[in-house]
Parts: sequence; C-alpha cells; structure tokens
Amino acid sequence: MELHGKLALVTGGSDGIGREIALQLQAAGAEVVVTGRSPEKLAGMRALGFETIAGDLSEPAGIDAVVAGVAGRPLALLVNNAGVGSDYELDEPATLDSAAQCIRTNLDAPIALCTRLLPILRAQPAAAIVNVTSGLAIAPRAGGSIYCATKAGLRAYTQAIRHLLRDSNVAVIEALPPVVETNMTAGRAGKKMSAHDCAAEIVRGIRTGKREVNAGAVKLLQLVNSVSPALARRIMIKY
Repeated sequence: MELHGKLALVTGGSDGIGREIALQLQAAGAEVVVTGRSPEKLAGMRALGFETIAGDLSEPAGIDAVVAGVAGRPLALLVNNAGVGSDYELDEPATLDSAAQCIRTNLDAPIALCTRLLPILRAQPAAAIVNVTSGLAIAPRAGGSIYCATKAGLRAYTQAIRHLLRDSNVAVIEALPPVVETNMTAGRAGKKMSAHDCAAEIVRGIRTGKREVNAGAVKLLQLVNSVSPALARRIMIKY
C-alpha cells in the first residue's frame, strides 16, 4: 500500500508501539490521526504535527468520538493498536472489572471500529485494516489469561473478516508483536523488542501488502507452532 498522502488512524497512538507506528507512517508521507487517553501524551503528539482524538476505547463514548473524528474524511488506513492488560485473578471476583475493561478495549473496540468505519474504507481506491494482536494469540501464557483471550479472539476475527473482504479494496492485516519494551511490559524481565523496531516491521508489512506480520521472536513461535501446536502451547503457557 502506498502511504504517501493517505489518511491513517492509529488507536493508542500516543504511546508505545502505536506512537512508533504513527511516527513512521508520518515519515512515509501519511496524514496521521492518533487516539489516546492521556491529555499530556496527546499534547506531545500534537506538538509533533499529529491530529489527536481523546477517548477511552473501553467506553462507547470513546468509540463514538473516534468515529466522529474521521467521519466524512477519506480514511484509508485503520490501525487497531490500542490495548490494555488485565489484573484478573482466577479466584478474585473483584478483578472481573479489570477483565471486562481489557475485553472492551482489546476486542470489542476493534470490532466496533472495523464495523463502523468500513463504509469509509470501502469508499477509497485502496484501503487497509491492521489489527495488532500478539504472539500470545497463537499460544497463551497462564499469567495473562484475559489478555491472551482478547488477542486470540481478535486474531480469529481478523482472519474471518479477511475472507469476507477478499474481493474488496480493503486489505486486512494482522500484526503479531512479541514482548515489546513499553509501559505495559515495564515490570517484566527478559529480552524485549524495541517499539521502534516492532513498528518498523508492521509498517513495512503494510507497504508490501503482507496478510500477517510476525514481528521479532514471533517468527520463531510461528515456526514451532507450524510443526507442533502442542509444543508451542507448552512453551508459552509458563512464559
């Protein structure tokens, strides 16, 4: 997909992977709108020349604000990147609120935005949807059950709508990051991919028309999974 002159929307675009995607799309000549929840981070993006939309995508009002912000405009690229973790504990009913917020942000919101913005995307000569899932959509880890479930659900949804849109002008791309150095993973040890490098692989995938972008270590996970899904699950469940 040629990015120069295209209007792109990046959810969760004021921090982490989303911020890097937005910066690299901007460098490629795209006009980029970013969404986020932090007024300070959104102000920082405006200072860099981005249009911003404030909104919590776990709430209907946040989704409405995003849709209204691009209504009537030639949106050609939707990047569903916004995501949150969950404090869910299996034996703690009090953590169900955190689980629900994770589900609404990571799964419900991308589905809503794909559905509501599809007419605009269809109206363009060429368009693309990028749903950012995770290597954990392939095989889950026990310590992040709700997060893994949302990403696995988004992976299944992405594969299904890709088939439904196979004869249209709208390409559907899934991006699967590994563990990336972001605020969400700040407390985790081990090797992490930089947000810049992860975003570079995703943007390269958009430009070259990949259906699936396996970033960093996810390439190895996909290889293991192709040989033995059971082995991939055994490795990742304790990761």
